[in-house]
Parts: sequence; C-alpha cells; structure tokens
Amino acid sequence: MQVSTIGFTRTSAEHFFGRIRDAGVKKVIDVRLHNTSQLAAFAKADDLPFFLKELCGAGYVHEPLLAPTEEIMTAFKKEKGNWETFRHDFLGLMSDRKVETRFKAETFDGACLLCSEDKPHHCHRSLVCDYLNARWGGRLSIRHL
Repeated sequence: MQVSTIGFTRTSAEHFFGRIRDAGVKKVIDVRLHNTSQLAAFAKADDLPFFLKELCGAGYVHEPLLAPTEEIMTAFKKEKGNWETFRHDFLGLMSDRKVETRFKAETFDGACLLCSEDKPHHCHRSLVCDYLNARWGGRLSIRHL
C-alpha cells in the first residue's frame, strides 16, 4: 500500500499541489495538532479541503490522533529539545494511544500525510509511517513528496 508524506513550508502553492496531483494522492491526512494557524497560508483547514478537491481531486481529513501533544511539540520546537527525546516521547504517545488498532492499513493506501515541516527528516509524519509500518508488518510503501 502506497502512502506519501508532504510538508507545506518553504514551498509555493503551485509546487505543493502539483506534487500531490502528480503523485495521484486520493486523500490528504492532516496530522497537525493545529491546522488553523495563519502561518499555514494555503494549508489552513478552512481552505485546504477546497484546494485539494479542485486542484488535485483529493479528499481531506484532519487526524489529530496522529499528532504530538502540545507539550511534546513545545519541548521540541520552542524549547529547542533534541530529536531523540522528541522521537522517544512521540513514539511512546503513539503506543499509548494504540493508533495501530484505531486505523486499518487500507486507510493509508493512496493517502498523503501532511504536516508543516518541509523535509521528512526530523518530522513526526515520518515517525507515524515508521511506527505503523513496524506494527503492520511493513505493509506500507512510503514515499516523501
């Protein structure tokens, strides 16, 4: 099952939506805790479903269950925490939430996980994919757009 990931910072709307369209994404799964920030520009929750449908023929769902808590994000971003601590804390949260039992692998087939980070390195969307893949026996084929 093919799942993609994408971030919206440091890119234009044209490049962002073009990558989603060209990849044949059927649905964007927004894994941000907060999806209404004014800093999100074209990726704000009020506008994103419309743009995805009109420009890419893709659906949209916000899934905060796959997002870090405010405390985990604050420790990493605002307090300049290290990646390994963030990784450990977020993977522990995913385990505590038992997200692998709350979704089916098929939910992610043709989907694209969205967060703000422009690169998948040191980003929670990659951790979500890795975590689920470890619990689902490697059923997800992951590509970063």
